[in-house]
Amino acid sequence: MKRRVILFGPLPPPNGGVSVFVSNLFAHLREFDIRLWATFGTATNDVSITRFNHRRLGVVGALARQGRNARIIDFTHFHLEYPHPILLPIWLSAKSLLNFEWFKYILDGSLPERYPNFTPRQRKLFQQAVNSIDEFIVVSQELHDWFRDALKVKNKITVIPCLLNIPNESLTQKLSPETQTALQSFRKHEQRVCSIGTFIPSYGFAHVAAAIEKLRDETQQDIGLVLLEGAFATDEKYREEVLTGRDWITVLTSLPNTEVYQVLRECDVFVRAFGSESYGISRVEAIWCRVPVIATNVGETRGMIRYDFGDVETLKNLLRQSLDNPDTSELETWANIFHTEADENLKKFIRTVGLSD
Repeated sequence: MKRRVILFGPLPPPNGGVSVFVSNLFAHLREFDIRLWATFGTATNDVSITRFNHRRLGVVGALARQGRNARIIDFTHFHLEYPHPILLPIWLSAKSLLNFEWFKYILDGSLPERYPNFTPRQRKLFQQAVNSIDEFIVVSQELHDWFRDALKVKNKITVIPCLLNIPNESLTQKLSPETQTALQSFRKHEQRVCSIGTFIPSYGFAHVAAAIEKLRDETQQDIGLVLLEGAFATDEKYREEVLTGRDWITVLTSLPNTEVYQVLRECDVFVRAFGSESYGISRVEAIWCRVPVIATNVGETRGMIRYDFGDVETLKNLLRQSLDNPDTSELETWANIFHTEADENLKKFIRTVGLSD
């Protein structure tokens, strides 16, 4: 009997890499008879999408209705990357009762760094999860090697970067009136910079703001910054530190990803300042929008200008260079390379999860 395939993960908003990837993947797989369990995201009338609050045990009903003998591709972080003391045991019990296959797609590049700091309880739960996963899919060779060499995982591990081509319908989306209004002050700046993340220190918004502030002071250039903020985590004190006294910063919160591409096209430079990137979808999407990318020296860096996380002085100098003398000569080449790789990633995913013979 062929197993039903279920994707299990978030939909935008929040505007995070995982939710964008799951949304794009589901759009590309419409020709197949698959289901999507969405832990976050806007309401929808699509009968192939089951939306619930996983933290309130909404998955129990979904498992009871659709989980028996299914093949579930799990993009969430509750069951492995951040092993939840309640949700994970429920998941493992349901697996033994319902005989579903658990394919775990791991997108969190910070896991090897964080794992040594797990509590004994977290390590025990983590090991239980690892022992119950039928197949692993990881976004990088580094994660593959860590699971194989450090954790001695014997089950199949497939490397599939979380890069997919943007669905055509997403590229034609117009900005909403609300977004148009919010961008009015940003559009008045002579030079415009964009960064994507959220207001917690690891995403580096403070570094981008400080670098631009220094550059504005030194050059007297009118540089605006738009921060596309995901709503999945926020440190209010950090947010206040980044924004206070900087009226040249515009914040757009939980912007639909279909509108993100339009905002990127209005910018002169995109900065990805995250310190623990596993891949970095937004970096490549900016290149697809033909915007030069300055990015931390982690995750995907081909075709990008690189710097070390937290190095504000270098970031400032790179911004000056990119704004004053932009080099866009290779953007088209890299955009085509990434388009080809994205097509291959989709084909590999389809083969790996058994959607094709």
